[in-house]
Amino acid sequence: MDEIVHVAGVDEVGRGPLIGNVVTAAVVLPKHCDLKLVDSKKLSEKKLIYFYELIIEQAIDYKIARASPAEIDQLNILSATMLAMKRAVEGINIKVDLVLVDGNKCPDISIPCEAIVKGDSKVLAISAASILAKVTRDNQMRVLDKDYPQYGFAKHKGYPTKLHLEKMAKLGLIEGYRKSFRPVKMLIG
Repeated sequence: MDEIVHVAGVDEVGRGPLIGNVVTAAVVLPKHCDLKLVDSKKLSEKKLIYFYELIIEQAIDYKIARASPAEIDQLNILSATMLAMKRAVEGINIKVDLVLVDGNKCPDISIPCEAIVKGDSKVLAISAASILAKVTRDNQMRVLDKDYPQYGFAKHKGYPTKLHLEKMAKLGLIEGYRKSFRPVKMLIG
């Protein structure tokens, strides 16, 4: 077997929200990277941004990719996530020998791939991908919050919280909602 030189870690953020893209990232870190990363869900916003910048600086290569709400509605959330992961991996500009994905399913790619349940807390490159995807997705929600402050996107990040569902019912839907998701579908009628 050939020596494994470059490993890409892959993760996603945003499968559960009712609005916006599902965001994925693929990250190749140097072999002896000493970043003290953890799963993005365990980090404060300040720490996320701090690590985001360190990862961008230290990664050998990375790619952030997305699947749109229209693609999510057309394919389903799992297939759209796999498509976004494929885009992220294929966007890496160096030869990747192995892809490690957080979860239990690999995207349809030509590179050897291994799915690792809870990989974002076990594999540094997956943790890095988790952080890049989370910061990118959160930024998308902050932009949406500036355009539509009455919905509270900066607070709930598009997830179906009580507040978000109340705002949707009261204010109606805006562009970018995932029409195939039940709470959105119910409002459409």
